Amino acid sequence: MDVGKIVSELRKKYPGKNIILNPPENPTEIVCEIEPASLYPDKSVAIAILDTNIKHFHRIAKETYEVIKGSLELSKGGKTYFLSPGEKMDIEPGEYHMARGRETWVKVTSEPAWSPDDQLVAER
Repeated sequence: MDVGKIVSELRKKYPGKNIILNPPENPTEIVCEIEPASLYPDKSVAIAILDTNIKHFHRIAKETYEVIKGSLELSKGGKTYFLSPGEKMDIEPGEYHMARGRETWVKVTSEPAWSPDDQLVAER
């Protein structure tokens, strides 16, 4: 993942927005908070650029993934789906999921807003 190039592009497109490298030392996911939970507790929106994220679920939040650029392999509920730009998929509370791409840009909407307390990682 070309972290410098992606962060630069995000700063141009979304000036002043918080950018998170996940994990910080060798990111496989970069998140730009467009409508952060701190300002929008009912619904947060982020742009995630990812190669992969960890298998997890949310106790109360429903997420919607919408591919902006690239292709996404989304595993949820024991099935795998392949999404192209413009395609969306909902992820219900309690549904384990993980995503893979190659610098794939995904708009992630969370209702209610994303919270670290609501996200639980699958046992490794």
